[in-house]
Amino acid sequence: MPRVSSPQNPRFREAARLVESSRERRKSGRCVLEGEHLVAVYCDRIGAPETLLVVEDALADPRVATLVQRVPPLDVLVVSRRMFSTIAALPADIGVLAVVRTPASTPPKPGRFCLLLEDIQDPGNVGTMLRTAAAAGVTQVLLSKQCAFAWSPKSLRAGQGAHFVTTIVEDVDLCAWSAAFRAGGGHVVALVARDGRNLYDSDIGWPLALSVGNEGAGLSDALCAQADIEVTIPMPGGMESLNAAAAAAVALFECVRRSRARGSQ
Repeated sequence: MPRVSSPQNPRFREAARLVESSRERRKSGRCVLEGEHLVAVYCDRIGAPETLLVVEDALADPRVATLVQRVPPLDVLVVSRRMFSTIAALPADIGVLAVVRTPASTPPKPGRFCLLLEDIQDPGNVGTMLRTAAAAGVTQVLLSKQCAFAWSPKSLRAGQGAHFVTTIVEDVDLCAWSAAFRAGGGHVVALVARDGRNLYDSDIGWPLALSVGNEGAGLSDALCAQADIEVTIPMPGGMESLNAAAAAAVALFECVRRSRARGSQ
């Protein structure tokens, strides 16, 4: 395993650029995974990363040592704690950082259970919703063109490996997609903050796509117009609304409950 002491090392510099620049991540089709857990999930689902940066003293951690064994030796760069801390968004104690290719996002054939995210601005919310969607068994998550980048470090950290469990498609025209989904027999449910039907009393059909909107403005009128039904989460406590990620979690798992009750999941 090469030990790198100069920040001018080309692969080290590439990792630094990817951490610092969303534009560079999009342009190169690469992203950065921070921490042993996230890198291990990637290895399980996809394979070895292109480059693995490891803090030298982290090699004493059995989990990190095991992870290193899964990567070709020439693709592992061992660096000092000081060097690592100059580029990682988290403390050097995380010990591991990997450069990987962003999985291709060619729109697949629509699945049975999909999540549509319209103009979600916070990458942490995007990652949290991806994690919830993966836990709920969502097969595809489709993001509008104005959503935060799904492969940013903040989104990846919040997702905790969900990015490699469910299919993610970015820059989607959600109105056109919803129209085609319904034409093929699917059902689109729009989650709105108020004036929709009670989520728990509404008839929800399958295959299903749940639409969740922007943290402040909610879903656009255009996307709501493509829905079969608009639903609202009842809030007897009197709050006006929930955080977008929390609302998505409530609605997704209500869909799971109904599907299980029907014996179809």
